[in-house]
Amino acid sequence: MAVTLLTVHVLSVSSLKGGVGKTTVTLGLTSAAFAKGLRTLVVDLDPQSDVSTGLDINISGHLNVADVLENPKEKIVRQAIAPSGWTKGSQGKIDVMVGSPSAINFDGPHPSIRDIWKLEEALANVEQDYELVLIDCAPSLNALTRTAWAASDRVTVVTEPGLFSVAAADRALRAIEEIRRGLSPRLQPLGIIVNRARVQSLEHQFRIKELRDMFGPLVLSPQLPERTSLQQAQGAAKPLHVWPGESAQEMARNFDQLLERIMRTGKIGPYAEGGAA
Repeated sequence: MAVTLLTVHVLSVSSLKGGVGKTTVTLGLTSAAFAKGLRTLVVDLDPQSDVSTGLDINISGHLNVADVLENPKEKIVRQAIAPSGWTKGSQGKIDVMVGSPSAINFDGPHPSIRDIWKLEEALANVEQDYELVLIDCAPSLNALTRTAWAASDRVTVVTEPGLFSVAAADRALRAIEEIRRGLSPRLQPLGIIVNRARVQSLEHQFRIKELRDMFGPLVLSPQLPERTSLQQAQGAAKPLHVWPGESAQEMARNFDQLLERIMRTGKIGPYAEGGAA
């Protein structure tokens, strides 16, 4: 059966609880996309702007995501996009819609319908340049996250195996369903990424089982173990896939598997129409 080929696949990386490694997961997926050669845009919608730092961008001469949310016209959008420093001396294409603390001004609890669709409008101006868009969301359910989800095809929810994080994942999936029913019928959850899992921890084993009992196949594999190599690569603003050591390469393989799921879902690369199933 033929499938519809998407011009670009847009994935929001979300969590309704801070401190679970959402931005670290965004950077890991970006590294996997870079290693795969996918033309990728990362939208830094978290006012902390950590993903912009981790992708080693030079913001000089660029506008930022707050300017885009104020005026999502093509000229503004293109001026807010900067190349990642990861791509220096390589053929890969990783661009960043530059983050800004000023994005917090667009994160009110009661956004208008017009405001919610501004990022979708902005991405429509540049989507032909990319195969994959990753949105690093704010860790809340206010306007910025709703704006990201309205612009997305899928949402992945990042959690860790703890009581409060499991509850936050449940809230996030319920909220995704609300947005799908009310605003964006195309929106679907990709699944839950369990981060910082310690297999020796009985508490973590219990919480992962709890997640699987609650959400079934939405709990994605592999779960991501806690590894210092991930923080080291992030701290050096380098892609995980070029960081030395077996620990880093183990994590790189984990992100490759998660990216493969995204590519299958979005019909990207070899999974495009007429490609592999």
